[in-house]
Amino acid sequence: MRKLFLGLAIVGGQLMFAQKIVGLKVDKNQKQELPATISKEKINLYNSNLFKFLDALQSSDQKTVDELISDKVKEIVTEDILKKVKDGIDPSKKLEVLKVGYYSTMDGLNHPNIKYKYAGDVSSKEVLSAIFEDNGKILGVMPIGVDQ
Repeated sequence: MRKLFLGLAIVGGQLMFAQKIVGLKVDKNQKQELPATISKEKINLYNSNLFKFLDALQSSDQKTVDELISDKVKEIVTEDILKKVKDGIDPSKKLEVLKVGYYSTMDGLNHPNIKYKYAGDVSSKEVLSAIFEDNGKILGVMPIGVDQ
């Protein structure tokens, strides 16, 4: 009987000390993200650069195009890509801002993103999306409906 109690005590002691207890604490102080806003001055800078870029595309001014696009994308932007952007936009129609926000790139950074529509279009149909660096350089321009 003593051997039985001794065996149970040893096994019970091992079971009691074998389990690791972990404390978990849940904080209610979760940070809520505020909606991202872009200042009017920045939007005006981005619009100005985009319209200069589109004018340079229409007039085939490669020097101005190179000045306005970001160094990050200069290596991958080809004549073919610029031709698709040029063909995807109607130069006779004026563009106006539809939405302003941020675009998250694959490197985890958020960049200003402005979506445009043709002025006077009551359908609010997006025709162009432009992504910028904070300094106003263009990271990407994508006409909606153009095959990539």
